[in-house]
Amino acid sequence: MPNQSGWGARWQRPWVGLAIAVVVVVLDQWTKQIAVDQLSYRYPVPVTSWFDWMLTYNTGAAFSFLADAGGWQRYFLSGIALLVSLFIVVWLWRLAPADRILTVPLGLILGGGVGNLIDRVAQGHVVDFISLHYEEWFWPAFNLADAAITAGASCWLIIMLAGKASPIEKPPVS
Repeated sequence: MPNQSGWGARWQRPWVGLAIAVVVVVLDQWTKQIAVDQLSYRYPVPVTSWFDWMLTYNTGAAFSFLADAGGWQRYFLSGIALLVSLFIVVWLWRLAPADRILTVPLGLILGGGVGNLIDRVAQGHVVDFISLHYEEWFWPAFNLADAAITAGASCWLIIMLAGKASPIEKPPVS
């Protein structure tokens, strides 16, 4: 049996990933509350020539997918977010020692998903407030939870493509 003591063993446990998720959720909810308190709905506050603070509400998924679906998407998207979050918690718990590099990306994805899930369940929409644009081209508004999901998924993909972790646990060789 491999040595289960020391710093490496701590990274193997889910606590680091869960702590990252908690930090993401707290920062996400805090910044969303500041946006709701300080910004006017759909009124941009320029920061640079390509970046504005702008409060918007998204009833759909990424890029406002299903935003005009009539309301059922709130429950559908909340259910998906809950299932994915539970899957990630189990994944964190079962990470093999060789795959502990996935702890940070999974924590980011989990935190972002839970941050947006809280909005969707409590308010029926997700609060977005970061707007990036170039001249008349606008990227869809987003929030810190979205940024954490994107960063986590990007890191996860890079790790997988680099062959540094296995996407599923391999059965032991007998």
